Amino acid sequence: MDFFPFDGGFHHGPPPFFTFFFVLILVLIAGTFLYVITKSLSAWSANNAAERLTVPGRVVAKRTQVSGGSGDSSAFTRYYATFEFEDGGRTELPLTGPQYGLLVEGDFGELTYQGTRFIDFVRMRKEGLHDPQRL
Repeated sequence: MDFFPFDGGFHHGPPPFFTFFFVLILVLIAGTFLYVITKSLSAWSANNAAERLTVPGRVVAKRTQVSGGSGDSSAFTRYYATFEFEDGGRTELPLTGPQYGLLVEGDFGELTYQGTRFIDFVRMRKEGLHDPQRL
């Protein structure tokens, strides 16, 4: 019984199903690559077009997201902080490791951000917090 409908060898080209799956995989890889690039450029463009805002806010939560790290691969950590504004609105922004390390939940200050891009957070001291009479 002959499982391949051609007369032996690959001198007539690969079987049609090999060609179909090869092209399908290439299209999927190229499509995924183009999607990621388009999504990244879109977010970058939207952040650049957004107004840079400096508003009073409080750090209400911090979190990390760790990916990888199994077997011989290294782990990659993403850092996020959630800020609450005086009107009760909240936004979560991605941070770098050093920025994340300088924030403490409950900190109050001036948050500067542009779209989904964290720019700066300047902590403001509350009156009486470091009063020697309170110690």
